[in-house]
Amino acid sequence: MPHAELPLALSVGDPSGVGPDIAIAAWQARDTAGVPSFYLLADPALIAARAHRLGADIAMAETTPALAPEMFSRALPVVALAARFIDSPGRSDPANAAGIVEAIDRAVADCLAGRAAAVVTCPIAKKPLYDAGFGFPGHTEYLAHLASLHTGTEVTPVMLLAGPDLRTVPVTIHIALAEVPKALTTDLIVTTGRITAADVANRFGIAKPRLAITGLNPHAGEGGAMGTEDERIVRPAVDRLRQEGIDAFGPLPADTLFHARARAGYDVALCMYHDQALIPAKALAFDEAVNVTLGLPFIRTSPDHGTAFDIAGKGIARADSLIGALKLARLLADTGTKTAGQ
Repeated sequence: MPHAELPLALSVGDPSGVGPDIAIAAWQARDTAGVPSFYLLADPALIAARAHRLGADIAMAETTPALAPEMFSRALPVVALAARFIDSPGRSDPANAAGIVEAIDRAVADCLAGRAAAVVTCPIAKKPLYDAGFGFPGHTEYLAHLASLHTGTEVTPVMLLAGPDLRTVPVTIHIALAEVPKALTTDLIVTTGRITAADVANRFGIAKPRLAITGLNPHAGEGGAMGTEDERIVRPAVDRLRQEGIDAFGPLPADTLFHARARAGYDVALCMYHDQALIPAKALAFDEAVNVTLGLPFIRTSPDHGTAFDIAGKGIARADSLIGALKLARLLADTGTKTAGQ
């Protein structure tokens, strides 16, 4: 099957969260929102039960990835997992961990084997996975592990938040703010910048991406008056990226980088820590922002929100971000195919 006709593989995430809810809602919006064809890796019995709970009158069909596109217009295609789920909306259960991981494994395997165009993941919660013995910090690290097994080399994942008006990348991610200056190195910034520039060019079709690099400290350190990290760590990274032919500039004060006029001057903002990147991304597009993992040998997107256990099964979860993730995955897959053929 040509790559452009391959469906997207959607893993259900934690079934006690809103993953099933938004997957159902995304399929229901397939015509009105232009949702591309996907299949859901899940326990069919749970999806049927959740649809009933939500009052969603949908057709559902157990299928294979190959048959999913032809039935997508008339039924939600579900590829059944070997594991079965406990249906407990709002109450996460470690007993569901095996199925959560299986859905991720199979989505990645389908993509690498050419059965799916991209991997899209619904949210997972870390604690129930940890309680069941899951040995990775989170979703992204596990995907990088699977990619490393496939390629035989260590894969470095990079998180990119993509909204209609802004793309941001946090160089350091899920660590305490006090640990950021210790974790931040020139090499880490350079590696993150290289991966970002390469994937934004190859997958987003931006030939020479402009990377705006933030400073770590207020006012980008103001010449060392507010910390020395920007001159010792960040500026040398910018210089190295520029020497490699990447259009990078900075360090720039983060407090003046995200208004409309400033955003017009770059394609991606590389930020030094989690909230520096995610606050502007979510402030500008809370319901539409999409999480994209760069640096993998396959495309992966996900909604930019968590499991939302408090509203699971109540019929009020919005599918906007998942729909955005599905549409962006399709766009990246199609753009990557065109770029590779040039």
